[in-house]
Amino acid sequence: MHRRELLRITAGAAGALTLEGVTFAHADARSGGEESRKVTGRLPAGAPDFVYLPVEVPRGVRELAVSYTYDRPAVPPGTQGNACDIGVFDERGTELGGRGFRGWSGGARTEFAISAERATPGYLAGPVRAGTWHVVLGPYTVAPQGLAYEVTVTLRYGPAGRTPAPVHPPQRAKGRGRAWYRGDNHLHSVHSDGLRTPAEIAAAARAAGLDWITTTEHNTTSAHGAWEGLWGDDLLILTGEEVTTRNGHVVALATDPGVFVDWRYRARDHAFARFARVIHRAGGLVVPAHPHATCVGCGWKFGFADADAVEVWNGPFTSDDEIAIAEWDNTLVASVREGRPWLPAMGNSDAHREPQVVGLPQTVVLADDLSRPALLEAIRSGRSWIAESSAVKLSFTATSDRGAHAGIGERLRVDAASQVTVRLEVAGVPGCTARFVTDQGQLFTAPVPADGRVEWRTTPAYAAYVRAEVRHASGDMAAMTNPVFLGRE
Repeated sequence: MHRRELLRITAGAAGALTLEGVTFAHADARSGGEESRKVTGRLPAGAPDFVYLPVEVPRGVRELAVSYTYDRPAVPPGTQGNACDIGVFDERGTELGGRGFRGWSGGARTEFAISAERATPGYLAGPVRAGTWHVVLGPYTVAPQGLAYEVTVTLRYGPAGRTPAPVHPPQRAKGRGRAWYRGDNHLHSVHSDGLRTPAEIAAAARAAGLDWITTTEHNTTSAHGAWEGLWGDDLLILTGEEVTTRNGHVVALATDPGVFVDWRYRARDHAFARFARVIHRAGGLVVPAHPHATCVGCGWKFGFADADAVEVWNGPFTSDDEIAIAEWDNTLVASVREGRPWLPAMGNSDAHREPQVVGLPQTVVLADDLSRPALLEAIRSGRSWIAESSAVKLSFTATSDRGAHAGIGERLRVDAASQVTVRLEVAGVPGCTARFVTDQGQLFTAPVPADGRVEWRTTPAYAAYVRAEVRHASGDMAAMTNPVFLGRE
């Protein structure tokens, strides 16, 4: 088949381009066999975000398989080269937020297959029904020379098998009653661009001392049913998705199993609020991920109006995290000034492969039990702190001169002139320094003594909130807390 002419540019979310369709003549399921069609073409620099190749699937198809390649010409320093993702939608269509999604592997794979019995990780098993399917290319970046692609679609004929019912993790584990629980809520496996299997992630989570994890593959829910036998009384596994748009990534944290959240939009499309509502209706939290990461498309452009928390620390501590923490602290100041709800911080590893460490960092929450509802309520309330590992132990409180007490994420409701003692206790970080940060900025810093205890006195008139940071001698973060608010509002 020759290079396809571009047929239609679809207005709306992120911009899309539809190619001339691919047809197959075979329609006899009893005879078996297979047919392939090859499509080649070139996309110019500045191509739309998504390019759809319609595939007319006849009756009697047992399996659909797709492979693709694209060129990678040399580009000058500082110029983006070619990078192209791939996925597929079935006969139910490509409507934004519709029911047709059947899988996405981004740029992690060059081929995939879908049948009723099984599917390549990243894709959803199920019948290959007759109708117009769409292979979708996502030219993430395009070199000045353009991007030449080749897509091969193969249909294998025969009787369809039976689709196994997915087994999803339970939403509650034994736990320890009301306690501090440690979790990593941003992880990738072979179901997107990670190299670890779910079993390897579960083993790494247990080794890291975690109580719960959330599976968050890029733009797919295929991993939701991949954890059978891996949870237990000691490890709760929640389901979610990393929604990877062209203007930032968001963790759909602990959504109902099987709920897909679309990613095919930019900030200028005014679609994010709609999909934030999808996350909330599915029982999950909206958590912008690594908002100042420098990878293409990673910088967060949607604002925080729809967010429930923000990931300020992603993986080993870097300057990106430093910027994210500073921006987050500015949101705390704004919430105090404007009298509106504040946005809690959390940290996750975003681990994909060795030697990336599951649980570096981890979010530690005070929850009533080890269950999805209790953990999400604790994260939403900000009763949490972030640690580089389970070796770090921490407590942070504020006490008035009359004995009133508040902990992380809470408010000490005392008069503006009341004397308040802020206490930090930390262990597991030798040679560290403590910093207390308020709405005026950093007001206190001191080396942490051998007993791990640091105190500072203030008033609500001087500090509307206080939060703690524990830093290594290098300046890198070892632990940090959400704030304790001071005053009667």
